[in-house]
Amino acid sequence: MRENDAFLYYSREMRQRGLAVPEIYAVSEDHLCYLQQDLGDVTLYSYLSDKRRQGAGFDSATMQLYRQVLDDLVQFQTRCRDLDFRHAYPRPDFDRQSIQWDLQYFKYYFLKLLHIPFDEQRLENDFVQLEAYLLQEDCRYFMYRDFQPRNIMLLPHPDEAGRRLYYIDYQGGRRGAAQYDVASLLYSAKSEMPEVLRCELRDHYIVSLSQALAAMPSQDRPAFEPSRFRERYYAYVLVRILQAMGAYGYRGYFERKEHFLQSIPLAVANLRRVVEEHWPPFDAPHLHDVLIEMVGRYVPAQSPLPSGQLTVTVTSFSYKRGLPADDSGNGGGFVFDCRALPNPGRYTQYQTLTGRDRAVAAFLEGDPAVESFLSHAAALVRQSVKQYTERRFSHLSVAFGCTGGQHRSVYCAERMAALLRDDGGCNVRLVHREQDLQM
Repeated sequence: MRENDAFLYYSREMRQRGLAVPEIYAVSEDHLCYLQQDLGDVTLYSYLSDKRRQGAGFDSATMQLYRQVLDDLVQFQTRCRDLDFRHAYPRPDFDRQSIQWDLQYFKYYFLKLLHIPFDEQRLENDFVQLEAYLLQEDCRYFMYRDFQPRNIMLLPHPDEAGRRLYYIDYQGGRRGAAQYDVASLLYSAKSEMPEVLRCELRDHYIVSLSQALAAMPSQDRPAFEPSRFRERYYAYVLVRILQAMGAYGYRGYFERKEHFLQSIPLAVANLRRVVEEHWPPFDAPHLHDVLIEMVGRYVPAQSPLPSGQLTVTVTSFSYKRGLPADDSGNGGGFVFDCRALPNPGRYTQYQTLTGRDRAVAAFLEGDPAVESFLSHAAALVRQSVKQYTERRFSHLSVAFGCTGGQHRSVYCAERMAALLRDDGGCNVRLVHREQDLQM
């Protein structure tokens, strides 16, 4: 009910301010139902996906479209600063409470679901530091909240561009900092925008916002310094990615919705760039360490793989640290539990060795239980490799897990990778997660 009220109020006020949002034709007396303008089904995301299929991607036309989107964002942020935020849902401001909700969402629905280890109190202390750093920024703009390509509609229009941009799903809007919505758009996971273009578009936005503010009466004009905007920009990129990953974890790992699972490795790639190259200047060492640990679980491919050929990723892992991530995004494959096999780790002479060492291999190979296990696993994997190749699929994931990810899983992964390489017809990528090895 409150969410509907926010949407209806914002829609009316935004249209009066000349912003491109859907027209509301009728509303039921209880505000539970309303009739709105049909904006079709072409979004900026679907437009970009079509461009990619055509081999165009972020060409000049797409970049011009993004510039227009950012110019429109400036208008939302500045023209809607004086809305009555008592109508906002769930809170009138992107304040400490709002940020806490987002960070807790990430903690419980991503870190805990993936069994990423962390110290509860130290992480909370760092969350407080991040909240304080974010709130040092001017938070008096209209913050759209979910300003991403799926919420931007493209309609046919008889102008020279041939398109008309409309905006939806703004009912979560509230007062906040200008950087958040820019981060939402440019770091949308499935857009896969190159970093150099993100920087170019961010700088375009800064110029556009500066011009819009310069045109405002001085008494209404918020202070704006491009250098300060850039200084805190990546902190907002960080909190936006963490919020999104909480949603991906809940919708993907918990509810098993495919779209959200596909977004996770792409969001991790964005997060890796922030953590390794653009870490904001605030004191949060434990958060940084936790994120380094997390992105390390999603091992990126080291080099481009041949187009059109199946790649099989064979991984060994420890169940103590959770299942390995599928960085292909398609979720296809097998996870084999090696914990029923004889365990070399129980014997002192093997405890410092791994399944790659000859002594451990000698312990396991020839054992009827191990050979039967691998024979059945190989039959299943070979069947899938054959079908995936015939259907021109690009990736298959095969994982072997044991208690510590050191002996049995490593040995089985080595055997499977060798078998597939001997068979030929596919690329084989071998990853020993707990040893930080990939071959």
